[in-house]
Amino acid sequence: MTMGSEIAGAERPAGRARREDTRDRVVRTAARLLTEGGTDAVTTRAVAQAAGLQPPALYRLFADKDALLDAAVEHVYAEHVAAKRSAAADSAAGEEDPVAQLRAGWRTQIEFGLANPAAFLLTADPVRAGKTPALARGMEVLRERVRRVAAAGRLAVAEQRAVDLIHAAGTGALHTLLALPPERRDPGLADALFDAVARSVLTDAPALPTDDTAAAVTAFRALVPRLPRLSPAEAALLDEWLGRDRGGA
Repeated sequence: MTMGSEIAGAERPAGRARREDTRDRVVRTAARLLTEGGTDAVTTRAVAQAAGLQPPALYRLFADKDALLDAAVEHVYAEHVAAKRSAAADSAAGEEDPVAQLRAGWRTQIEFGLANPAAFLLTADPVRAGKTPALARGMEVLRERVRRVAAAGRLAVAEQRAVDLIHAAGTGALHTLLALPPERRDPGLADALFDAVARSVLTDAPALPTDDTAAAVTAFRALVPRLPRLSPAEAALLDEWLGRDRGGA
């Protein structure tokens, strides 16, 4: 290897690092403009100027404005989900009622959507939502909260049904609130909707098999992965049997 090729090889990682730093700066800038001014604020010229670049430089990092918006939305949601995961871990480590944890997570999500309407509405497009991995991680936080409710014997329906109902209700609540001027928004609407969903998916108290078979089966399914003497195949088979008893997950 010649001296020139050795130098070129050393420069390549440095060049990639500079490119990643520039991309990160651009994404953070676009995310800030999106949060502060909505999608109309995220223009190539505005982002480039705020990031200290010339507009052509952005096209070496992103194919078009949509790609830049995708990255900005991912950044906004990633920060939100990281905070949710931290809060969920703290709650799980304490003695807080899992239903109270679920309600707290709902309120956090509603507050995020109201504070970041542009990012939320962009992910309402299923195509764009599929380009936002942080959304999938956020759904996993919800599943973890629902699983703790199930393990406590408080869930009256299958876990996935509860997750789907809560997610659909939260999305609907935010769409309804964001469609109204701030002064006309009912501050109690989201909580009332959570209460309505809770009545359809929760039991009033931990259920015994003789009290509520469905809730007991759901609770047991939540505990199956923790049974130490079962192999993965045996645990999967037991979960399948229990799901068949509930009419499937």
